[in-house]
Amino acid sequence: MNTFKTGLLMSLMTGLFLAAGALVGGTDGMMFAFVLALGLNLFAYWNSDKVLLRMYGARQVDAASAPDLYHIVERLAANAHLPMPKVFISENPQPNAFATGRNPGHAAVCVTSGLLAKVTNEELAGVIAHELGHVRNHDTLTMTITAVIAGAIGMLANMAFFMGDRRNPLGLVGILLVTMLAPFAAMLVQAAISRSREFEADRAGAELTGRPLWLANALAAIDASAQRTLNPEADANPATAHMFIVNPLHGGMSGLFASHPSTEERIARLRAMAGAAAPSSGPWA
Repeated sequence: MNTFKTGLLMSLMTGLFLAAGALVGGTDGMMFAFVLALGLNLFAYWNSDKVLLRMYGARQVDAASAPDLYHIVERLAANAHLPMPKVFISENPQPNAFATGRNPGHAAVCVTSGLLAKVTNEELAGVIAHELGHVRNHDTLTMTITAVIAGAIGMLANMAFFMGDRRNPLGLVGILLVTMLAPFAAMLVQAAISRSREFEADRAGAELTGRPLWLANALAAIDASAQRTLNPEADANPATAHMFIVNPLHGGMSGLFASHPSTEERIARLRAMAGAAAPSSGPWA
C-alpha cells in the first residue's frame, strides 16, 4: 500500500510539473517540462549521491579509519543481504545521518561526527539499520527524484509568473493561481512521500537489528540534540532535509509541510514493536 501511495504521489508531482510547463508556454511548454524532467532525473540518477556527499563535505572511511562504524555497517548489510555500501562521515556537530545512491549496488551511508559523539554503538546500529532500510526499499532514488522535481516545479512556477502564456484556457488568473499554489502543492506531495518512507524505514531498521528500542532511543537523542544544534549545510539546501533520519532544519514549517513524521509517533511505533517482540528475537541476538 505504501509503495502504491508513493507511486501515486510521484505521478501527481509529475503532473504538477507538466502543468507548470504548460502555463509557461502551452503545449510547447509542457513538452519542454517533460524533456527537462527527463534530463534532471537522468542527472539525479547518475550523480545525486556524489553531489549530496560533496555538499555535506563527507569523507569516505574504511575499517582502518573508523572500525566501529564500518563493522556495524558491514554486519547489518550482510544481515539485510545487501552489498556493502560505501561509508562516509560528515564533520557536522548536529547528530544525523542519511543514505544515498541510485540502487543498493551503488549505495552510501553517511553519518555526522555529531552522531558518533552522541549515541552508543547499539543506538548507532539502530540508525544504520534505518538507513539500510531506505537502501533496500530503493527510497534513496525515490527521494532524490522527488526533491529534483519539487525544485524544478518552483523554477517553472517562477517562469510561468513572468513568461506564462496568457492564451492558455486559464488565462492570467489561472497563471497567478498556479504559480502560487504549485510550489506549495509540490511541498505537500514531497512531504507526504517522505513521511510514509520514514515509517517504512523505521520498521525495516527495527526488524533488521531485532531491537526496536535501539532506534527509538537513538531518535529521541538525535531529535533533542538536533533542535539545539545548527546544520548550516542543510539550512542552505533545504530541499535535502528529507534525506536525513531527523529533520535537520530550524524554524521551518510544521504539520502538513513537515518533511518527517513526528519523532514522538515514530518512537511510539517502535516501542509497540518492541513490546510485541520476544526479548531474544532478531538477527543481532
